[in-house]
Amino acid sequence: MSRIGRTPITVPAGVEVSVADAVITVKGPNGTMSRTLPAGIDVERDGDVLTVTRASDETRLRSLHGLSRTLVANMVTGVTSGWTKELEIIGVGYRAAAAGPDALDLALGFSHPVKFAAPAGVTFEVPSPTRVIVKGADKEVVGQVAASIRKIRKPEPYKGKGVRYLGEKVLRKAGKAAK
Repeated sequence: MSRIGRTPITVPAGVEVSVADAVITVKGPNGTMSRTLPAGIDVERDGDVLTVTRASDETRLRSLHGLSRTLVANMVTGVTSGWTKELEIIGVGYRAAAAGPDALDLALGFSHPVKFAAPAGVTFEVPSPTRVIVKGADKEVVGQVAASIRKIRKPEPYKGKGVRYLGEKVLRKAGKAAK
């Protein structure tokens, strides 16, 4: 058995979980999420505990067992407390400004400002012009939006200017050697 796959998932109060035809649906204060489970993977509910089981010890099912458990646990966490990714912007004149709860205006050294619209279910907070917080219920979407913002201007290795995750270390290169 997978150590991750056999770990039970506790369902907090106020969260509804339903499984029908290999589709698991989780409802909570932050919204509703659903996902289709792979064939051979089942989720059983016993009171406030969810357990993910597999039909056999086939290699494909063993590899999907822990993954499916983690995806279901991420759904439960997402509809209760949500997920966040923090980005920091480093560089002279580089800044971000909120254009509503679901859009950003970024000044990243281009000749034009960059407008970034969030997909459904994702919101932005800009506590300071050099910090952006991406929030949402779906961990995959939050991570992808943060990666897309970072991709607009990745941190460069000489001065470290660009958009990076909070706490990310950027490997710096030595500049041109003087004669």
